[in-house]
Amino acid sequence: MKEIINLPVSNIEEEEYHINMGPQHPSTHGVLRLLVSLQGEIVKSLKPHCGYIHRGIEKMCEKDTYPQVIHLTDRIDYLSAHINNHAVCLLVEKALEVEVPERVKYIRTIMDELARIQSHQLWWSSFGMDLGGLTCFFYGLRDREMILDIWEETTGSRFLQSYNCPGGVMQDIHPNFQKKVHAFLKTFKKKIKDYDRILSGNVIFENRSQGVGVLSKEDAISYGVTGPSGRGSGWSCDVRKTEPYSMYGQVQFNEVLRYECDTYSRYMVRMQEMHESMNIIEQLIDNIPEGDHSAKMKAVIKLPAGEYFQRVESARGELGLYVVSDGNKTPYRMKFRTPSFSNLSVLDHISRGMKIADLVAIGASLDLVIPDIDR
Repeated sequence: MKEIINLPVSNIEEEEYHINMGPQHPSTHGVLRLLVSLQGEIVKSLKPHCGYIHRGIEKMCEKDTYPQVIHLTDRIDYLSAHINNHAVCLLVEKALEVEVPERVKYIRTIMDELARIQSHQLWWSSFGMDLGGLTCFFYGLRDREMILDIWEETTGSRFLQSYNCPGGVMQDIHPNFQKKVHAFLKTFKKKIKDYDRILSGNVIFENRSQGVGVLSKEDAISYGVTGPSGRGSGWSCDVRKTEPYSMYGQVQFNEVLRYECDTYSRYMVRMQEMHESMNIIEQLIDNIPEGDHSAKMKAVIKLPAGEYFQRVESARGELGLYVVSDGNKTPYRMKFRTPSFSNLSVLDHISRGMKIADLVAIGASLDLVIPDIDR
């Protein structure tokens, strides 16, 4: 019989170690690298490392004419391409004091809200998949296809349309546009109920999101976290309400606010926003006025010398566009204030003390688009 030797047991503290989450990690939804400091499973801190998809779009814009800039803004937040284009057009039209036809305002607003819905659909799909619900991915992408089909018929493209242009839109809407939008609304109102049955009310999802990644209203304001992520902390920051543009000042809709300040709160804001977007579209789709789809613009657009700023509400929050013009056909300086960049800055703050598995849910609730960060 072997002799049992009892060795003295010392108190061994868990060592802090570092892991790379990304830049090729599926839950970062793009080439974003997070250097995560862990003690066991607990996140002590994290440092985002950006720049893996930086293309120098702001400097490229300074070499392009204002209509050409439209094609670059598609590539910043590709899920809010219509809305990004809209911001450039509004800035140019404001600088030139151009009044676009009412028909253009209706079309742009409808397109913006379709863009918001399809962006939230893809966010919901990937959120559920990140937490193990693969069915969400199939359902969300299935329903999103209806919007892409509508876009393809009118704009000729399913993803990066460059449909907006200074003074109006590139071409008028397709004769089937209103019919197909109605069909989408009728279908999606039924389908979105499945989203709540599958995920929103799922006890596992609730346990993984409620009380996780708490962001107070004060911190949301301090970090500049806008859009659904900010409104999930009770911060009223919807540009469509504070500075209405196009038709947003003439339609009735609610700014969705929740006050739980956690991952589940940010999730529910986006879920309710899809209902509000459908409400906005319903108010406009049957009332599109007759008229031209573009105002008369000069062949070469030159902004008067000066500084200009325009902001819009993208699917991720406030998109700001700052332009310095020296009177030429290209901007002297163009700067984008993108929502994902500011929203990323809070990730370290709200992830500390959470588990590494919680970090996946927290990151998904911020709905980051990486080219929107890197530009």
